[in-house]
Amino acid sequence: MKTAILASLIASAAAFAPAQEGARTSVAVQESQADLEALAGKLNPVVKYYDPLRLSGWNLWEAGDAETIGFLRHAEIKHGRVAMFAFVGYCVQSNVHWPWPMKLDGTPFPSTDLSPPEQWAALPIESKHQILTLIGFLEVYSELASSLSTEEGQAHYMKGGKPGAFPAFGSAIPHPVPFNLFDPFGFSKNKSEEAKASGLVKEINNGRLAMLGLFGFLTEQTIPGSVPLLTGIVKPYEGALIAGKEFTFF
Repeated sequence: MKTAILASLIASAAAFAPAQEGARTSVAVQESQADLEALAGKLNPVVKYYDPLRLSGWNLWEAGDAETIGFLRHAEIKHGRVAMFAFVGYCVQSNVHWPWPMKLDGTPFPSTDLSPPEQWAALPIESKHQILTLIGFLEVYSELASSLSTEEGQAHYMKGGKPGAFPAFGSAIPHPVPFNLFDPFGFSKNKSEEAKASGLVKEINNGRLAMLGLFGFLTEQTIPGSVPLLTGIVKPYEGALIAGKEFTFF
């Protein structure tokens, strides 16, 4: 569950380099209801647009329809990425764990005899604080990147920015960071806009599937037999996944 949580809320804020003079170019992205419906057709040609709660028209914080759509699009992309990391992490740590000690006193990482929720509960509070701190930094940094005037700055997703985009680190961080969180090896840097758009459609669909998969794992763990395909595969868990003291950071 460490991997799931770590990948999951991914985001925090520390230090930003002083603002520097320099022009920064960006293309405003203002999506409409028609854009949502067009994207939905690409994501699932059978179901197409499905919004029973009419979230796109909620006018969140009275910011406007385009801003609300930007928020919802960004939220889905981010949570889909978190779920993909969490799903893979759940599968991996159910079978293997790091071979070296977790602590300087020789304490090993939680055993694979435990289920992922039990592994998370077995972590020392210091480990949980480290994870929460990293998540916090990434989250706040991504939200405040619109205030940077360096090349790492980018428009906020509710103010014309691109949903799902995570800013580069670079000079905005007061020490060297070898890789960016998004596309650390530059694989998509030279891709065409069409290829990027196609990749995003696949990413959103994979994220949706990962969310369902992760819910399936947790449901079968807490209600044995509720997901027949997973019966006997995932270990039962009798604790409280949300309100239990094992899942606090205190």
